[in-house]
Amino acid sequence: MKLRHILGAIQKADTDFGMIEDGDKIAVAFSGGKDSMLLFLALSIYQKYKTKHFSLCGIHVDVGFENFDHQPMIDFAEQYNLDLIIDQTRIYEILKKHPNPRGQIQCSLCSNLKKGDLFRAAKANGCNKVAFGHHGDDAVETLFMNMMYGSRIATFQPKQYMSRQQMDLIRPMIYLKEQDIIEACRKNHITGVRRVCPNDGFTRRQYIKEKLNAFYAENPEAHDNFISSLSNIDQIELWKSSAK
Repeated sequence: MKLRHILGAIQKADTDFGMIEDGDKIAVAFSGGKDSMLLFLALSIYQKYKTKHFSLCGIHVDVGFENFDHQPMIDFAEQYNLDLIIDQTRIYEILKKHPNPRGQIQCSLCSNLKKGDLFRAAKANGCNKVAFGHHGDDAVETLFMNMMYGSRIATFQPKQYMSRQQMDLIRPMIYLKEQDIIEACRKNHITGVRRVCPNDGFTRRQYIKEKLNAFYAENPEAHDNFISSLSNIDQIELWKSSAK
């Protein structure tokens, strides 16, 4: 198992943003995708080699999609002796009652409901932090989505305090690219659970991802530069209207 690059990136993120502290109990948001599976495994290794003492569990919010197979997640957790909690919900029933104008599931509503249930389950299991498997490419995609659809220049934070839930949200893989994660999963035979969301492949995020990948193919240097620019706060220069 060679996860040195993954662990190094997690350590840098932890050091730069103060993500993990002694006594933490961290709930990994465990969707069953490759990102969350790798994060769960990598944090369990990081836990053993760091001077900080923290505990760990994985929480899977079961939305209720038909034909979703939990067994690969259960097998994965048992293989690496990881503590996995499957939280059954009725979120899909709610989503079907509140479709968007095109009759599809509302992705934003789904995300909010899942996040709310995740934090509830984390708190019920004694956790004080929740870790998401978002990486650098996710952050860049979010930046472009906010500019295109929200008229604002913003992305998510590596660490943020969720005041409503009174818990911290951390993203330990923020310095990694998606390709780093794909390669690490391939080398360690980590296979994500098959997606069954009806909207899979038809979202705004997927559209942005495809456009960015096409751009990177012609401008490879832009990939690292986009990610690096997210923390280059000394070079931010935007318009400042005198009318405001």
